[in-house]
Amino acid sequence: MSLVYSHTSSIVIPVHNASCWLDECLQGIVDQDYTGSMELSVYDDASTDGSRAIVEGWRERLERRGVSMVISGHDSAQPRGGKCTNARCVCVCVSDVCVSDDDVMMPQRIHLQYEACLFNSTSLIGCQVRRDPEGSTERYTRWINNISQDQLSTQVYTSHGPTVIMPTWFCSRHWFQRVGTFDEGGKGVPEDLLWFYESVGQGGGVVRVDQCLLVYRYHQQAATHSVLEETIWNLRVAFLQERVINQWESFTIWNAGKQGRKLYRCLSSSNQKKVRAFCDVDENKIKKGFYTYEESKERPKPQIPVLHYRDASPPYIICVKLDMTGGVFEENLKSLHLEEGVDYYHFN
Repeated sequence: MSLVYSHTSSIVIPVHNASCWLDECLQGIVDQDYTGSMELSVYDDASTDGSRAIVEGWRERLERRGVSMVISGHDSAQPRGGKCTNARCVCVCVSDVCVSDDDVMMPQRIHLQYEACLFNSTSLIGCQVRRDPEGSTERYTRWINNISQDQLSTQVYTSHGPTVIMPTWFCSRHWFQRVGTFDEGGKGVPEDLLWFYESVGQGGGVVRVDQCLLVYRYHQQAATHSVLEETIWNLRVAFLQERVINQWESFTIWNAGKQGRKLYRCLSSSNQKKVRAFCDVDENKIKKGFYTYEESKERPKPQIPVLHYRDASPPYIICVKLDMTGGVFEENLKSLHLEEGVDYYHFN
């Protein structure tokens, strides 16, 4: 049985100085094998390199393909940021596809994500990607493509950010409107992470089509490089506390080193009191026996035990980076026979 594509899919492209990539990006839209109607909404965010003229030059080819086009934007001195921003960029339609101006869609992308959306109407739909240049951000790309469908929901607190990356996003118009528009604070605002957390916080699902449907470019001009690590850290800690730690009576932080101690210091005072121990494999930290929270105003200053991971108790917040120890950490964790999302969450 074949699906009938009875609704319009809207492809949303925010553009800023993307003249060197736009032809390939727009050709990817022409090459789609989706048989339903499509519309392209382009928002030119103060480009100064002729990007808008390039987009206009594609109008005839896109309309011959049956893709209607809406171009809007501004020419202020500074770009406003806000990927896939509000109604100025997003047309009234049934489903939205996000595309960055420097990425290229595979021909099957829209029809496969559309079909996934029909069965997951309150979910954010992503896909697997191919990184360009090949081999760039290798660990990150492996994570994007290989975490399980369950981990798309349990690993939302890691430093990698959204478990399905913004250039692969597809969601129903209904869900987009329910979650709300993107933060338009401009450069330095992680608007994709903010929207992702809001979607998850409202009960939205996260789904990945397990096919490579996007060429995802890596370059130093990408907007993601303008976001400070500390900004991301603070958002992640807040979301972790809201969604997980506030509901726990006590827990263990896995990592008595720099990252684990930083997480402890950033917790609310009530959640700091829930930390029963740190755990680690470092014999020097374990031999010392405890971590003293020197910055505390309490007297005596809090001292949190440091245990070997085999002697600690779940649940855990794990502050150990994945895929960095040749599988040693992963094997240690596996040996405890715990359930991710119940007995532990990854944070780093």
